[in-house]
Amino acid sequence: VMSRRGHIEAEWILYAILLCLPDWSAAQVSYSVSEEVDKGTVVGNLAKDLSVHTQQLEERGFRIVSGYSKKYFEANLRSGALFVNERIDREELCPNLPKCSLNIEGLLSDPIQIFRIEVSIVDINDNAPLFLEQTHVFNISESSSTGERYPLPIAQDADTGSFSVKTYRLSPNEHFSVDVSSGGDSVSAELLLQKALDREKQPIIKLTLTAVDGGKPARSGTMQIIVNVIDVNDNTPSFSRSLYKVRVSENARIGTEILKVNATDMDEGPHSDIRYSLMGRGNVDSTEKFSVNPESGEIIVNANLDFEESSAYEFRVKATDKGASPRSGYAKVLVEVVDVNDNAPEISVTSLMSPVKESAEVGTVVALVTVTDKDGGSNGLTTCKIRNQVPFTLTSNYKNYYSLTVDGQLDREIVSQYNVTVTAVDEGSPPLSSTAVITVQISDINDNAPLFEEGTVNVFIKENSKVGDIITKITALDEDSNENAKLAYSLIDNNPKEFPILTFVNINSETGDIVSLQSFNYEELKTFQFKVQATDSGVPPLSSNVTVNVLILDENDNNPTILAPYSEHGSVNSESIPYSAEAGYFVAKIRAVDADSGYNALLSYHLSEPKGNNLFRIGTSTGEIRTKRRMSDNDLKTHPLVVLVSDNGEPSLSATVSIDVVVVESNADIHTQFRHVTIKEESFSDLNLYLLIAIVSVSAIFLLSLITLIAVKCHRTDGSFSRYGAPMITTHPDGSWSYSKATQQYDVCFSSDTLKSDVVVFPAPFPPADAELISINGGDTFTRTQTLPNKEKVSELRLVEYLSVFILIIGI
Repeated sequence: VMSRRGHIEAEWILYAILLCLPDWSAAQVSYSVSEEVDKGTVVGNLAKDLSVHTQQLEERGFRIVSGYSKKYFEANLRSGALFVNERIDREELCPNLPKCSLNIEGLLSDPIQIFRIEVSIVDINDNAPLFLEQTHVFNISESSSTGERYPLPIAQDADTGSFSVKTYRLSPNEHFSVDVSSGGDSVSAELLLQKALDREKQPIIKLTLTAVDGGKPARSGTMQIIVNVIDVNDNTPSFSRSLYKVRVSENARIGTEILKVNATDMDEGPHSDIRYSLMGRGNVDSTEKFSVNPESGEIIVNANLDFEESSAYEFRVKATDKGASPRSGYAKVLVEVVDVNDNAPEISVTSLMSPVKESAEVGTVVALVTVTDKDGGSNGLTTCKIRNQVPFTLTSNYKNYYSLTVDGQLDREIVSQYNVTVTAVDEGSPPLSSTAVITVQISDINDNAPLFEEGTVNVFIKENSKVGDIITKITALDEDSNENAKLAYSLIDNNPKEFPILTFVNINSETGDIVSLQSFNYEELKTFQFKVQATDSGVPPLSSNVTVNVLILDENDNNPTILAPYSEHGSVNSESIPYSAEAGYFVAKIRAVDADSGYNALLSYHLSEPKGNNLFRIGTSTGEIRTKRRMSDNDLKTHPLVVLVSDNGEPSLSATVSIDVVVVESNADIHTQFRHVTIKEESFSDLNLYLLIAIVSVSAIFLLSLITLIAVKCHRTDGSFSRYGAPMITTHPDGSWSYSKATQQYDVCFSSDTLKSDVVVFPAPFPPADAELISINGGDTFTRTQTLPNKEKVSELRLVEYLSVFILIIGI
């Protein structure tokens, strides 16, 4: 459990971090635990120290996240305790380091909260001191003076602090003792000669050197010291300095000379011929990294150096003469490795939350990013940023820990995936950088309503079409995906009482096919309108409408109808012509209408006569029956004619009318269906006088009315006509008319001679003015533009006709 002092230090550190990072929202706690503790050992109470209720730990999915290969710690979500999950070996995690700690993160979801947890690994005395060599030999001259010192090999202990090597012990003997000295964290020992040697009594002395650490109970390691007592050579080589210090760059090439040592010997001859060698010291075998020229004393780099592996090397240089009993002198060499920026930052991404909803708010955590750099000093300081333009940002949490968060509006329909390029750059010279790409998928929400290509759809269908036919297909597009883009189509019936559209058409909700539920009649219904709604399957669902205009196309399903005064086939109509009639004499005019429209109502007239009789002809478009030639004595007195009226549809429909043309001797014998005048020779009476006065009076009134009408007409200017829209009757190229019972009404006006006059049909409403009229009379064809009278003119013409009829009636 964390000590009170460590807890206070952690609080001060956390407070300083919060001051430096005002936008940082994560908390940090510190614990300590001994290495090699059993699995399940409780490190601390996270719920209490993080001020989070244990219930929230389960509900919000609390979990431990770390960048280590092993999951050393885990949290009990029910009790809130942090416990050891894997074996912890401090020497494996932090070799050669005085302090060791593991940095992990605690992560809460909904909303995201990050807690920084630092666990200090407390060393235990689980490693005994160990010598690199099992036996070490000293050649000491018997002439050596008491008090001489000989450096002993240093033992290596993987533990640190108080559990490292603290002292050395030498097996009891009468000649030597061990002198232990400590400098900083290192402890060294020297073999001290206390009594002069006598080779003749004891040429070889075997001693046991024991290294003892500071543990309780203490651990120890031993090695054997063999002292060969050498005779004669009584001078020891001596170095110019007892300590050599040198700085070497870690990128120094192999073979680079870093130092030259020099030792001298007061002896002469072979006893002063010195050879140099190296002795390793410390936890790192320095003799593998460096070598010395045995003759010149030049120390060179023997292997690649790595500041991140070891920042300093310490070893001893041994100078040995060539005497029969060689003697050696020693000097200490300390090599400081200078760091260069040779390690690029390393980026690791943990807890990637992908996919991210496109509705994610600004500040939503997407991933955790950790940046590490093995270099030291400024070479190990890094900055991290996003290189490309994306709606995300990096927020610094603690030291080199960052959170990748949403920093803008996300729209899956525009960008469904982002490749976030994160770049980390150190502060070395030159700086090194590394890049990591974080792929973030964007998930869809229902934020797009279905869209139709057009706001209005026009559909043309033929009348009398089959029930169940597909008249059109409605299609909408939705930019969303999956269920949010699955559409269902329906009809909107706004006025079910007045116009129940659901009785006319139906729609397939999946395909959008619109089918007819009944057969349509152009003469009863020409067009109708309804709306189609497309609704997606999102939550909540979105929809849009499109207006569908259905236009019924006419089919030729109506026969021509013969207009009065003639009746259709089944009864015989009679007309009379004088025997003296010239060629082109007007006999009768057949008029017919067709309830269809367009070419289906374009009528043509054809005449059928008895064989051998070629007396009459009919205008194919006008229906006027005229004589082709003068009468002859060989011609019949009665001519039965059959007039066939056909439309221009496919297939063509027709109607027939029968007319018997009777040849009379004079015009007086001609009578019509409307009047039969019997001419009587009566004597002039008072009644005839009154009748003559009435006729004269009416004629005078008529002449006055006609003169007044002509005066008014002449008095009007051209501008007056511009104020009245002159209605037009647009006929077909052959002069026939269109007629519909459902939508049009017509007036038929006759002149005093009913059978010989033209019939004018006024449809309502009138067609546009200045329409082009084409009249065909027999074989002659000509084109002219005729403007019919406006309403006022029509009234005037009708007045004139009514007066004429009135006068005629009075006259009769």
